[in-house]
Amino acid sequence: MNSFRTLDNADLNNKRVLLRVDLNVPMENGKVTDATRIERVAPTITEIADKGGKVIILAHFGRPKGRDEKDSLRPVAAALSEVIKRPVEFAEDCVGAVAKTAIDAMDPGDILVLENTRFHREEEKNDPAFVQKLADLGEIYVNDAFSAAHRAHASTEGLGHKLPAHAGRTMQAELDALSKALVAPAAPVIAIVGGAKVSTKIDLLENLVGRVDALVIGGGMANTFLHAQGVRIGKSLAERDLADTARRILDKAEAGKCAIILPVDAIVAFHFEANAPSHAYGLDAIPDDGMILDIGPLSIERVIHAIDDARTLLWNGPLGAFELQPFDRGTVAAARHAAERTRAEKLVSIAGGGDTVAALNQAGVADDFSYVSTAGGAFLEFCEGKALPGVEVLRVR
Repeated sequence: MNSFRTLDNADLNNKRVLLRVDLNVPMENGKVTDATRIERVAPTITEIADKGGKVIILAHFGRPKGRDEKDSLRPVAAALSEVIKRPVEFAEDCVGAVAKTAIDAMDPGDILVLENTRFHREEEKNDPAFVQKLADLGEIYVNDAFSAAHRAHASTEGLGHKLPAHAGRTMQAELDALSKALVAPAAPVIAIVGGAKVSTKIDLLENLVGRVDALVIGGGMANTFLHAQGVRIGKSLAERDLADTARRILDKAEAGKCAIILPVDAIVAFHFEANAPSHAYGLDAIPDDGMILDIGPLSIERVIHAIDDARTLLWNGPLGAFELQPFDRGTVAAARHAAERTRAEKLVSIAGGGDTVAALNQAGVADDFSYVSTAGGAFLEFCEGKALPGVEVLRVR
């Protein structure tokens, strides 16, 4: 983190601190149903307050096309107060007289949530005049929303050019973890990439084969690669039109001395449903009317041995149709083994992506990985080697 400004470098006492966080949490009947994202940013909020800063929180919620009460942050502010066990005030706008009046009433250590930044269309346009309106409200800018850092919006990127900019603790932890996996990892490095479609992860695969020592490909993506190699995959989910892309990635991996680990056997069913009758087949015997829904026992052993050989693991995507039992076995077995190696301090394990987090929770090991990112798109773009606007603006120049 030496290349990024953090809270360690900030004088916060009696300063108006504009803190961008991710409060885009699931809601039902006006209540937050999962406070994970709130809990993630709570340490940054309380640290700034404890250091005497006036915490002015900026966040978006949903995809409103203007002011819409169903996308108000008011109930989220109430949920934040419950999580941090401190009073949290709320202002009904994020710019203008309403916001300024609420901020002027703050004392050091107070916490204020401003209304949804996306109620203003200028937010997503990174409109310079809107950026200035936000900047006028604060003296220091802290970005703790890594999950929104791939977007060059007013509150995620524009403000970093107007005020002294620092990474919050969640942002710092995310960048530290990803640096351990991709920038300066302990070798050997293995990546596990799964999920349904190669088309959504071409950039990720092409970046990783030049950075890791071994790449495990699973899920529906593996079927596309097997098809590209001439394996008969029956009715399995695959993007057959991407066979040339798959072969190009395989060639790039070979040139970069990255070992590609594909399934050597598979669990096949004839219906895509939980507990459908299934059987393990070798790749030379996949029935024409069968569907590959998980990696087979021999493939599980290969993945486990690959994890044993690694000191760093980066994981994005399940190895099979994990949402349907028993087709979660490959993913669960690999996750539990990686967790065991992590607990033994033999592996640094970094995982991210919505399905990945769900799979690790299902395996009961999310808390045992070195770091689990909830960032989704930003996590993926960082792993693709792309510069994230909300991160770049925090770099020490």
